[in-house]
Amino acid sequence: MEKTTVVLYPGAGVGHLAPMLELAKALLRHAGDQVDVAIVVVEPPVYADGFAATVARAKASNASVACHVLPPPASDGGAEPDDPLTRLLRFLRATNAPLRDFLRALSASRRVQAIVLDMFCAGALDVAADLGLPAYFHFASGAAGLAYFLGLPAMRASVGTSFAELGGSTVLSFPGVPPLTVADLPQGVLNDSEACRVIMGAAARMPDARGILINSFESLEPRAMRALRDGLCVPGRATPPVYCVGPMVSPGGDGAGHECLRWLDAQPDRSVVFLCFGSLGTFPKRQLEEIAVGLERSGQRFLWVVRSPPGGPPADDVRALLPAGFAERTEGRGLVVASWAPQVDVLRHRAAGAFVTHCGWNSTLEGVVAGLPLLCWPLYAEQRMNKVRIVEEMKLGVEVRRDGEGLVTAQEVEAKVRWVMQDSDGARELKERAEAARARAAEALAEGGPSRAAFLEFVLDLLASEGMVNV
Repeated sequence: MEKTTVVLYPGAGVGHLAPMLELAKALLRHAGDQVDVAIVVVEPPVYADGFAATVARAKASNASVACHVLPPPASDGGAEPDDPLTRLLRFLRATNAPLRDFLRALSASRRVQAIVLDMFCAGALDVAADLGLPAYFHFASGAAGLAYFLGLPAMRASVGTSFAELGGSTVLSFPGVPPLTVADLPQGVLNDSEACRVIMGAAARMPDARGILINSFESLEPRAMRALRDGLCVPGRATPPVYCVGPMVSPGGDGAGHECLRWLDAQPDRSVVFLCFGSLGTFPKRQLEEIAVGLERSGQRFLWVVRSPPGGPPADDVRALLPAGFAERTEGRGLVVASWAPQVDVLRHRAAGAFVTHCGWNSTLEGVVAGLPLLCWPLYAEQRMNKVRIVEEMKLGVEVRRDGEGLVTAQEVEAKVRWVMQDSDGARELKERAEAARARAAEALAEGGPSRAAFLEFVLDLLASEGMVNV
């Protein structure tokens, strides 16, 4: 039987590309005798740190997955907006033209079965409809994140004003998820800006898809999954099938020979706190100094990935941002790594004992799969919403708190690191819950597990579709 092709379109940056790569590998594992997979990427004009390297690693390590880089869309000649999120969303809308051209060219040589779109590529639904191509969404977060996202348009309509005008302490309640404050919402939806209108439009269009895949597992977010299945998150409309197929995280192995893994090999079991804040996570010098002082005073072993802030020193000279003598005083029990570390390999190392994270969803799942307690330090996008879920619903982490100026002080860093690493009151129970979640994550993907079953259900629905009918 001739194979058909499933096209994956991750759209926006490393955090959205990485889980799509895992989806591609899962498709080939479970349906590789019937489908080929093509990933279509375009280098974004903003938030592009690490993008080229991730694409290169994807091509090198997944020879069976065809990776195509679209040409950049033609410029409309207008002035670029200052807001990076608005620039990105305009750019993704403009890439519909090269995406359409790619799909038409691809269909000349093979049957295109379906396309899986990133959550911010809702405009590509029009491309899929023009070509008669079944479209699914891949939502780059979990069940609660999807519940919030689907509910945003109705919530905005009900409050009758921008969220920002309500005030940061105003509490918002969505079906199936913990209440959150306006201050917990992503910055991009607070004001009725162009970016906000595009995001709201994407949320409103998501139910038009044939189905939605989420990177989570049912026992991690049971209440949100019930609300999604019961249709409570999209008032007045049917919710398409939601496939809870995670945790889809990298198996690791990228860091073989990295200095930080050799350093970890010399540390005792579960003795090291790992601090890493994602591909876009940078801090000003003052905040870096507070972290350094807190780590030094804590007396605990640590591995810290430091990225140079905009306008800062070269990536390989980040130690210049830290207090004088810090590296020498913490030598042996601490290691600072510039820019990047093999996060999955670090988290799964026997020496890793806790994870200070920005609460990006990929990093959150990687921490959960590794069975580590999370110290939650959200920075941008939906990470404050994720923090609420991790701390209040999943109970797999605690918050690292800012002071009135938005600074996390050295005292807070010291206190939280000591608390989690010394089995203080509550820390032991947190670690037990983290280990239980690790076991449930493995069960979800095992033969007969709920995520495995949901993925196979998705594959059957995908194969039952007619494929692309208009060339």
